[in-house]
Amino acid sequence: MALLRQEVDPGEVGLDAKALDRLDQHFAHYVDEGRLPGFLVAVSRGGRVAHLTAHGHRDLAAGLPVEADTLWRLYSMTKPVTSVAALLLVEEGKLSLDDPVGRHLPEFAEPRVYVEGSGTAVRTRPAAGPMLIRHLMTHTAGLTFAFYRTHPVDALYREANLESAVLPGSDLARTVEVYASLPLQFDPGTQWNYSVATNVLGRVIETVSGQPLDEFFAERIFRPLGMTDAGFCVTDEQAPRLAELYGETDDGGITPIPGLPLRGRPRFLSGSGGLAASAYDVHRFMELLRRRGELDGVRLLAPGTVDLMTSNQLPGGADLRSFGSRPAHDEPGNDGVGFGLGVSVVVDPSRTRAPAGLGTYGWSGVATTTFWVDPAHDLTVQFMTQVRPRTSHTVYPELKRLVHEAVVGDRAPFSCPPAA
Repeated sequence: MALLRQEVDPGEVGLDAKALDRLDQHFAHYVDEGRLPGFLVAVSRGGRVAHLTAHGHRDLAAGLPVEADTLWRLYSMTKPVTSVAALLLVEEGKLSLDDPVGRHLPEFAEPRVYVEGSGTAVRTRPAAGPMLIRHLMTHTAGLTFAFYRTHPVDALYREANLESAVLPGSDLARTVEVYASLPLQFDPGTQWNYSVATNVLGRVIETVSGQPLDEFFAERIFRPLGMTDAGFCVTDEQAPRLAELYGETDDGGITPIPGLPLRGRPRFLSGSGGLAASAYDVHRFMELLRRRGELDGVRLLAPGTVDLMTSNQLPGGADLRSFGSRPAHDEPGNDGVGFGLGVSVVVDPSRTRAPAGLGTYGWSGVATTTFWVDPAHDLTVQFMTQVRPRTSHTVYPELKRLVHEAVVGDRAPFSCPPAA
């Protein structure tokens, strides 16, 4: 087990210690109000951890504090890891971004698109073109989630028992077959719709590599990077360090809820959201990306591959709001933010909901975990807690604003959104 530790005083790397104290106090107030059980926040510059705070509890009932070695369910922060795994196979020539998904998963060989109807009276048509690997990685494949409840195909997912994106009792292979049996919302490559696509990508990785997803991740990513706690399950030894999962209540409080099982190897290996990890593990992964594919003498990806992953891949430089499948993605937080291969990318800082450097990339998880890398300011940030909100959370824009206020002596100034 390795621990994340503060390595340098904030002022030595152009960060304001008083502003970072305000950041801590802001979220400590959330803990005092019962809106968060506890949190861990880390801010690094130039690869060196300049601010690390663990506050509150990882388990309220047991009175266990958040500590540097606490384990967190990453949920959708798993997706960038799956993208790195796929890009390893691309670099080896075993996979191409322009491969039809049906070449590796025959059930996707002839995708069909929804036209009209519901239940058994659905009418579909052949897709205008094949679903490609790049469409999975950019969430432009035409797939969806059952919980959106904004399109008839969302309802078809619910009817197929995919409310949680997992066919109960099934493994990844069988669940992906069920995805393939349902129509697409739109022709691949024509819209952005956050979806089950990364689970499909995980199954592609298994098929191409000949390894289960957990073994591939461990062998090709976690061990080389020294991500000693990351994985799809926790051992008996690790279990006491796993944070309790909470859900937001109607009155803004929190209550314990069932989380990912994590004890014992799961039947369903979710490339979309199955990982748990420590703050140290997340820091190592961020450093791999910040350093463009190399860490401590270990090179996993070529610099150009990481550059491709972390640059906007939406057509014409579009952002998530303009290229999104409305109304699910027609929200202010998607203004000025594009999408790369598994990460969001800031394309217009003047339009983002919170201060952001041009080219900043990262992703978040449903339990209010997030990370980002800001290349313009050589900055990496992670925030960990375990609360599933009922609606859109304010934590992320507040965190970005507070980190922005701590950056001094910028190499390139932040652009802030206009006043409301």
